[in-house]
Amino acid sequence: MNNALPPQDKLRLDALLKRTKDEAAHMLGYPATHLLDFSPLLPFMDSSFNNIGDPFAPSSYRINTHDFERDVIAWFKSILHAPEDDVWGYVTSGGTEGNMYGMYLAREFLPGGIVYYSEDTHYSIAKILRLVGARSIMVKSRPDGEMDYDDLAGTLSIHRDSPPIIFANIGTTMRGAIDNLDAIKTVLKNHALHRYYIHADAALSGIILPFAEEAQPFDFAAGIDSIAISGHKMPGSPMPCGVVLARRSHTERIARAVEYIGTNDMTIAGSRSGIAPLYLWYVIQTLGVEGLRAIVAQCQTVADYTIESFSRQGIKAWRHKNSLTIVFPRQNDAVLKKWQIATQGTDAHLICMPHVTKTHIDHFLQEWRDAPHDCHSEVKTSQSSPCKY
Repeated sequence: MNNALPPQDKLRLDALLKRTKDEAAHMLGYPATHLLDFSPLLPFMDSSFNNIGDPFAPSSYRINTHDFERDVIAWFKSILHAPEDDVWGYVTSGGTEGNMYGMYLAREFLPGGIVYYSEDTHYSIAKILRLVGARSIMVKSRPDGEMDYDDLAGTLSIHRDSPPIIFANIGTTMRGAIDNLDAIKTVLKNHALHRYYIHADAALSGIILPFAEEAQPFDFAAGIDSIAISGHKMPGSPMPCGVVLARRSHTERIARAVEYIGTNDMTIAGSRSGIAPLYLWYVIQTLGVEGLRAIVAQCQTVADYTIESFSRQGIKAWRHKNSLTIVFPRQNDAVLKKWQIATQGTDAHLICMPHVTKTHIDHFLQEWRDAPHDCHSEVKTSQSSPCKY
C-alpha cells in the first residue's frame, strides 16, 4: 500500500505547522501550557491505546495506560488533600467533562436538588445542566466575578424544600475569581441545610493554588464533593484533557458492570484516551512538585510585572489573589485579536501562563498603547466605559 501523502497535502501540513508556530508566539489570552519536549513519547502514538472503563480495575482490553492513569490520579489526590480511600477519579477529555461528571454525581445523589451557580460560571454549565436534566438557578456575581453570597442566601431561603447543589468557581473564566467555600458553607448552615453537594470547577486554579502561598480553601480539605481540573492548561499536554476526582460514596452509586469490556465503568465516556494520561504522567514525573512550584512562582512574578507595566501607562489592571488572569479595559481590538486576547463586554484579559515572559508583555503593551484608540469598537453599549488614556 502506498502511504505517501500527495504533494499538495504535504504543503498543507507544512503551512499548518508554520501557522501554528506563528500564532503560538502571540498567545496571551487563553490558558494553555507546553512545558516540555514530548518527543520521547512519540513512539507510543503508533499504538491503539484505549483506557476504557475504571482505571483501577482490570479490563479485557489490555492496550491501555491504566497504570499510568492511576499514578496521575494518585498525584492529584495528594496535592488536593483527598482522603486516600474515600476519593476516586479518572483522566477526562477536559474541564467540561469533569464538570459534567460532578453534576451527574450530584443529580444521582440529590435527584430533586437544585444547582446554584453564579453568572460568571463557564458557559458550558448551561449545556451540562440540560444534558443531565438538573434543575438550576443562576445567582448574581459581584463586580469582581465572585459569587454574590447575599443573593445565594436569598435564593436558598425561597427553595429550602429542595437540597442544594453548589457549583463553585475556583477561578472564573474571565476574571479568575474564586468563590469562597467558607462563605458558601456558612450560608448553608444558616439555612439549616445539612444535605448538599459542592462541586469545584478548578480548571486552571486547581493546579495553581496547591503551590501558592496562602491559598484560598478550595479542595477536599475545604469540604468539596468533587473537583474538575484541566490538564492541558496546567501541568500541560498537547491535547485537551483533565482530571476529575470525587468522593467514592458518590461514584459507587453510578458504577455498572459491563461484560463486553470485562470491567466496571463509572465514567462519562466509554472509550477514553490512553495517550492523555501518559502525557500528564510524563509532565508530573519530569517536573515534580518542586518544579511545578517554581513554575507557578515564575508565573506570579510575571503577573505582578504585568500589573505594574499597565500602571506605568496610567491604565488600571487588576487580578485576584493567586490568579494569573489580568483584567484590563477592552480597547484597540485589532491588537487584542493579534495577541488572541479574550474579551467580554468592556473587559479584556490576558493570562500569565508559563510561556508568557516579561518580553511578551512589553511587546504587547507597546503595540496596544501605540494603536489608534478604538475604545472597544466591537462592543458599543450604554454601559461602556470611556477610554481611559
